[in-house]
Parts: sequence; structure tokens; C-alpha cells
Amino acid sequence: MSQILVGLLPVFIFLVALYYLDSYKLIKLRWVMLTIVVGCMVALTALLINTMIISFWNLSPKFHSVYIAPIIEELLKASYIIFLIKSKKIGFMVDAALYGLAVGAGFAFTENLFYLYNLQESNLLLWLVRGLGTAMMHCGTTALFGIISRNLLDLNQSNNLKIFLPGLMLAIIFHSLYNHFILDPVVSTVLLIIVLPLLMLIVFKRSEDSTRKWLGTGLDSDLELLELIMTGNISDSKIGSYLHSLKSRFSLQIIGDMLCLIRLHTELGMRAKGMLIMREAGFETPLDSEIEEKLAELKYLETSIGKTGKLAIAPILHRGSRSLWQLYLLKK
Repeated sequence: MSQILVGLLPVFIFLVALYYLDSYKLIKLRWVMLTIVVGCMVALTALLINTMIISFWNLSPKFHSVYIAPIIEELLKASYIIFLIKSKKIGFMVDAALYGLAVGAGFAFTENLFYLYNLQESNLLLWLVRGLGTAMMHCGTTALFGIISRNLLDLNQSNNLKIFLPGLMLAIIFHSLYNHFILDPVVSTVLLIIVLPLLMLIVFKRSEDSTRKWLGTGLDSDLELLELIMTGNISDSKIGSYLHSLKSRFSLQIIGDMLCLIRLHTELGMRAKGMLIMREAGFETPLDSEIEEKLAELKYLETSIGKTGKLAIAPILHRGSRSLWQLYLLKK
């Protein structure tokens, strides 16, 4: 067990340190722990698939580890990050990085337990390279996938699965290069130990800057929209003109529900941004019954106007992935 501790303990310490560096604490610690467990399950799935492929096609272990395993393992690890992004549970690059690191850590933990059982090797230097190097590789590739995918999603505001291909391809390429042993394993491990923390610190800095910018511009636009609605001046605005143009397609009752939905969505968005500002200042903001009631009303209004109605007012709500994510933040 000392071999596992030597190989993986630094990774878990690094993961916990990054979690506490996050000023906004957007991810609960229990979610990080759950993701590590998911990573362990993903590793078991990958082991089963890899074993079946090697047996069925009679592949050499070297060929499989270089060309086949990276595809299978990165695709399986990435699938959970894709699920989190599509479920609106990842709002910023730092979230994607933390979840990616946690999946990779869980994957590496299970994989190294398997190798420890089969190799029966007690050399601590070997396990420092085998355990730590492989763990940093798995953490790095999955975190890289998450960072790139989240960034591309912010730039393109698209739900198409093609948005995940660039990050997945890079993760597979880096994994394959690592398994080629182009560099000495010790050198590769040292490089990963240096490069990965630096990459994560850069991501944290960029993500926090992006969060502050989003909070500032988002609050201004939300406040402006809410003021138009509450003062009754929305009919004189571009938004009012757009809603007026929808009268030929929807009943007056649906138009009224749309306006209520826009107001409620804006109020909840402002509340979510306020919670983030309070968290950065070190204050925890529990969910009150009023928010729960508004979330229930929001769900009712969305059902009332239907999918077509939601698509019609999407340009007003700016219902990109981050807009939906802030509502998820209130539900947590």
C-alpha cells in the first residue's frame, strides 16, 4: 500500500489544494468525492473493455497501450464531463478543471491498484513514476478536455456534441504520446508535476477573472431589464417590440406568461450572481423558501409556454449554458 500512497497521495493533495483555492466554491466537496468514485468506476469499465479487445483481436500489449487504450480511456473519462456540462453543472473553466482532475484521480487510483496486484513490484522509485506519472497524466488529459470544451462552449454557445471533439482529440493525442515513452519515464513524470500545476493556476486565474467580468456585466444587464419590466416601460424598448411581434404566433395569455418568465428568470439570475459575490467575500448563503417557490413557478411557466415559446424568448433570456448554470446554482 505504500507504493499507492507514494504514487497517488500527491495527486489528491494537489486536488484538495485546488479545491480550496477556488474563491467561489462552486463545487461542493462531496461532489468532488463522488466524481473520484465515478473515476474509479470508469477505470473498471475501461479495464473490462480493454481486456475484451485484446482477447478478441489478439493485439500486442504495446500496440494496444499506444493506439487503442488512449481512445477508450479518454472517451470514457470525457463522457462524465460531457454529462456534467450538458446537465448545466459546469459553469466555468475552473469547474471543468476540478471535475477533470477528480475523474482522473479516481481512474488512476483504480488502475494502479490493478497494476500493484499484478506486478507485485516493491520498488518505490518505480511506483513514483508508475503511480504519480500515470495519475498526473490521467488527471491532466481529462482536465484539459474539460477546460477546452467549456471554453469552446462559451465562445460558440452551441449544444452540438461536435464542440467536444477538439478537447477529446487533444486528450487522446497526449495520452498516446505519454504511452509511447518518447521521453524517459522519470523525465515525463517531472514535466507533468511541473506543467500541470502551472496550467491549473493559469486556468484558475483566467476563470476567476472571467467570473468577475460576467458578474459585473451580467448584473448590469439584468438590472436594466428588470427595471424596464417593473416600471412598465418595456413596451417602448426593443424587447417590447419583439414581444409585440410574437402576438401573431401566440395567445395573449402565453405572451403574459412569457413576460412573467423573463422577469422571474432575471430576478433569479441576479440572486445567483449575488450569491457568488457573497461566497467570494467568505459568506455562505443558504437557499431560502422564497427562491424555492420562484424556481417552482419558473418550472410552471416554462411548461405553460412550451418548447416553442421558450425558443421564441431565448434571445431575450440569453439562455446559453452559463445562464442555465446559474439557475442550477440556486437549486444546489
